[in-house]
Amino acid sequence: MLDNEFYYYRANQDKLLKDYNGRYIVIVGDKVLGDYDSYLEAYVKTKKDHKPGTFLIQECTPGNKAYTVTCHNRMWA
Repeated sequence: MLDNEFYYYRANQDKLLKDYNGRYIVIVGDKVLGDYDSYLEAYVKTKKDHKPGTFLIQECTPGNKAYTVTCHNRMWA
């Protein structure tokens, strides 16, 4: 779900940074619907016209830090 939107972001990240660096952008398909100061603002405004789960909210920042999660697990014997 939302694979196309995420791939669009990744493929166009450098171009998007020029216009939206530091902003939260809403992507549907291969279109940016808007940009916002916060994730909450993006969600509240976008859900008025789009069903949750049909749009991606992505923090537009350089590199992969905004979309990468690192988990550490220590197994104890």
